[in-house]
Amino acid sequence: MNSSVGSMNSSRVDAAPSVLLTGTSSDAHTWNLVHLQLVLEEIGHTVANLGPCVPDELVVESCLGLRPALVVVSSVNGHGFNDGLRLIRVLRARPELAGTTVVIGGKLVTDGLRNVGMVRRLTAAGYDRVFDDGELPAFRTFAARTPDRAVS
Repeated sequence: MNSSVGSMNSSRVDAAPSVLLTGTSSDAHTWNLVHLQLVLEEIGHTVANLGPCVPDELVVESCLGLRPALVVVSSVNGHGFNDGLRLIRVLRARPELAGTTVVIGGKLVTDGLRNVGMVRRLTAAGYDRVFDDGELPAFRTFAARTPDRAVS
């Protein structure tokens, strides 16, 4: 595990992670992150899991240092839309991360309703995909098509 990244848990310590998994800055939940890490590992990814309540700056530093093929942002506290919108703007402001695939999912709003406008705003801001709560099969299919990071 790379302690400079501050990761909560990292699979296959000797391998560079193909996926960076993170909660949002205001979300203290961990069960969603553990579950997603297991799903990602099951389909063959190596995962660096930053855990809950991750400051935007740490996500950026981790992306720059680890260069994952995929960044997964998960939130279940209902505030993922606002946190995620801010985070993607910070990530996309870095030219080095322009080509990094970044997705967000979970319970992103407090009303529990699917909001097409929210999805459009998140994708317009820079997310490659938005997965609403309950779209785990679609996420699994998407993640399975994401290549593992090539060792350089």
